[in-house]
Amino acid sequence: MCDDDLERVVDIASVCYPDHPEDMAIFKERLRLFPRGCLALAGGGSASGYLLSYPWTADSAPPLNALVLRLPETPEAYYLHDLALMPARRGQGHARAGIEFLRNELAGGLPLTLVSVNGTVPFWERHGFRVRRTPALDAKLASYGRDARFMVAGQH
Repeated sequence: MCDDDLERVVDIASVCYPDHPEDMAIFKERLRLFPRGCLALAGGGSASGYLLSYPWTADSAPPLNALVLRLPETPEAYYLHDLALMPARRGQGHARAGIEFLRNELAGGLPLTLVSVNGTVPFWERHGFRVRRTPALDAKLASYGRDARFMVAGQH
């Protein structure tokens, strides 16, 4: 992903996560903080999907639409902030490829973590994630909606 992709990425996010809007500043910050973890799926002349990820702390997730300012010096987990595909690009293995890239190239042996929204727990379970109840996260998860679940996947 590069700066030129950001406008399209925000558009994709608004289609895929209409109830979870995030400002352009969030996407810019994540790209600036950890560009290796920000991927755009090319197709048809512009991005048709994206993945945002970065090293993070265990059993934690940033609040929705909040700047993180900096990444931890000693990460304990690798956080998958967003994985979004336009409807026409779903079901073609792109999600699996992105998750495997995170596991094999970026996570460095750290567990993968994410917040599931929009009833996607079964999707993430198929990719090896399991719900982890973390009471300290309850307030943050509330910002994502009633069905938000914190999930973790170890290395395979």
